[in-house]
Amino acid sequence: MMQFTLNNGTQIPSIGLGTYRLTPEDCEVAVEHALNHGYRLIDTANFYMNERAVGRGIKKSNVKREDIYLTSKIWPCDFGYQKALKAIDDTLERLDTPYVDLMLLHQSVGKYKDAYKALEVACEAGKIKAIGLSNFEGKELQDILDIATIKPVLIQVECHPYYQQKKLKQQVEKDGILLESWYPLGSADKNLLEDPLFVKLADKYHKTVVQVILKWHIQYGNIVIPGSKNPVHIDENFDIFDFTLTDEEMQEIDALDKNHRYFKVPRFIQKMAFQAIRLNYNKQK
Repeated sequence: MMQFTLNNGTQIPSIGLGTYRLTPEDCEVAVEHALNHGYRLIDTANFYMNERAVGRGIKKSNVKREDIYLTSKIWPCDFGYQKALKAIDDTLERLDTPYVDLMLLHQSVGKYKDAYKALEVACEAGKIKAIGLSNFEGKELQDILDIATIKPVLIQVECHPYYQQKKLKQQVEKDGILLESWYPLGSADKNLLEDPLFVKLADKYHKTVVQVILKWHIQYGNIVIPGSKNPVHIDENFDIFDFTLTDEEMQEIDALDKNHRYFKVPRFIQKMAFQAIRLNYNKQK
């Protein structure tokens, strides 16, 4: 399995299991299966309400904790310095682990600058090994880069062949910040999955269209975290390291960029929702 080197000198697997929208029951089984079939990166979040299940799946697997790259995220209702410090400790308790390898701020609203400072303190204390951002861009991203004494190692955003995030990649590459895609398949959009170019490449390499798209991501320099509870799909998503797209094929895919985002929530609705939500994460199963 290919790994990427982060700007703090550590390495992260190029592909992992995303757990968004997985129920605790499905999540526990999926995590155990993924780890026992080669995966070493697991991505979860406070908001997903399945951190306890992730912890159980890790414990049930045949993989040592130190060999797993575990990521979680703090939700904006826990932003602010003291709230974020508590949220970190609560996350470790739910995951049943003394540390996480990467902790992200989940959205760019609220007191995100204070929360970032809390992440830096937790990083210095060894509770988290690295800091990242999710769904930050523009001014909010620059706000963090301006105050950071510990650089974010990656930014997790929507990214796929129809929305390649070229401007964002250019903005962060000077700081060695990598992109991690939480929508690597464009929400499984039919137009993308049936694009003639990917159908042709899948036939050429005797792979599925999904496998070709995931391979494009990694060759493009993106970390990917496709989510699934289906063990067949989990295994297929990982089976992408026995072929390489040519430079010409990468250029053809580059030309597919439509700057088309699938996940769209108006900014004012985001802020209203984050101000209203108060989830008791500790009651999750």
